[in-house]
Amino acid sequence: MEIKDGKIVKEPLVAPDLTLADVNKDVCNPLETFPTKKWYVCLVLSLSALLVGGVMVWGLIGKGIGVTGLNQPVGWGAFDITNFVFWIGIGHAGTLISAILYLFRQKWRTAINRSAEAMTIFAVMTAGLFPLLHVGRQWYAFWLLPYPNQRELWVNFRSPLLWDVFAVSTYFTISLLFWYTGLVPDLASVRDRCKNRIRKFVYTILSLGWRGQARQWNHYEMVYLLLAALSTPLVLSVHSIVSFDFAVSILPGWHTTIFPPYFVAGAIFSGFAMVVTLLVIAREVFKLKKYITLYHLENMNKIMLLTGMMVGYAYLMELFIAWYSGNLYERFIFLNRVSGPFAWAYWIMMSCNVLTPQIFWVKKWRRSVPVMFVASLLVNIGMWFERFTIIVTSLNNDFLPSSWDSYYPTRYDWGITLGAFGFFFTFFLLFCRFMPTIAMFEVKSIMKIGRKEARAEMYAGVVARTD
Repeated sequence: MEIKDGKIVKEPLVAPDLTLADVNKDVCNPLETFPTKKWYVCLVLSLSALLVGGVMVWGLIGKGIGVTGLNQPVGWGAFDITNFVFWIGIGHAGTLISAILYLFRQKWRTAINRSAEAMTIFAVMTAGLFPLLHVGRQWYAFWLLPYPNQRELWVNFRSPLLWDVFAVSTYFTISLLFWYTGLVPDLASVRDRCKNRIRKFVYTILSLGWRGQARQWNHYEMVYLLLAALSTPLVLSVHSIVSFDFAVSILPGWHTTIFPPYFVAGAIFSGFAMVVTLLVIAREVFKLKKYITLYHLENMNKIMLLTGMMVGYAYLMELFIAWYSGNLYERFIFLNRVSGPFAWAYWIMMSCNVLTPQIFWVKKWRRSVPVMFVASLLVNIGMWFERFTIIVTSLNNDFLPSSWDSYYPTRYDWGITLGAFGFFFTFFLLFCRFMPTIAMFEVKSIMKIGRKEARAEMYAGVVARTD
């Protein structure tokens, strides 16, 4: 937004030279043509990482959870839980962009909401792998669910780990429905353009018989609004419940009331960073620069700047509360985080999460694609180390010095972590290849040319019927 000649001039949300036909053509182009070399390069890298992770998981299942670096007292599989919390956090921005900005009628969400929602789905799927790996005997993982059985064995409803099962599964279900509901009108557009019989059959099934009738649009708007209203509180509740895994314990460094808002702010922060990473790749690989403009990316950078300051405030409050509480154990844990054997992880976290977003105070850097891409990567690295620092530095130094021990990750920890990124990016690249990455009908609704043409067509129709 700029001021010219005393008037406020808004930046267009999509390139002004586009027509309605261009939207369908550009968005459907990756689905209807052979992929570009850039897409193949990205896919090969993702599949390679996924293959490494798959080999490590195979070894873990065959040999047992002991092949990872967990020990006594760091017995909570530091990499497993770190990755679980990290990926759940990544999944927050998609629903936030889609649901909350939709309820507030923010039009700038239209070009990026589809990719962000898909990111949420794939991030939660990735997160769900880690509790399954961590239980050790994966074939008993169904015991996590409170199903009726003859032995009348029930799960421990007082455990926050069970609360995770309910919270994450609910969040995933609602997010999946929300994402798929938004896809239906565009899947019908893709179906109508298909010339190959097999593709047409597949998209016909997926589009659920959508014909674009007024009655269908009325039902669609109602369902989409309801799902948006359901999703919004889940954004806040899911990571709050995940933070209870730590906060309800009595371990120094975990037993703190600041964790729920601290975790939610961090989740939104890291989620937006991942959205920026993905959109920068998508707009380059699929030539979507006319739709995912610098205006969209700048807005997300502004939110990263805001949430980054919230996270920095939470870090400082942790240190202040540890000192002000007078609790010797609490003071020691935070002193150990700052200057102990894992201080390197703590300072990576601080520099990436607190200092990096400050560059977005400068508009030039906020709108620079290389700068924001590097910054988004650094933020995600910092957020991963935040979870690592919280888990390891509290577990390896608890109340009794006689039980202290260090933590050394093995190749299984690193390999599975790499595989998780491969899993996530592989699904996202396949999504971009087979599904419309941008919500076509929503983009058309904000195009001024579309409104003029629609009015002109409607007026012409009225005149024709009158004649």
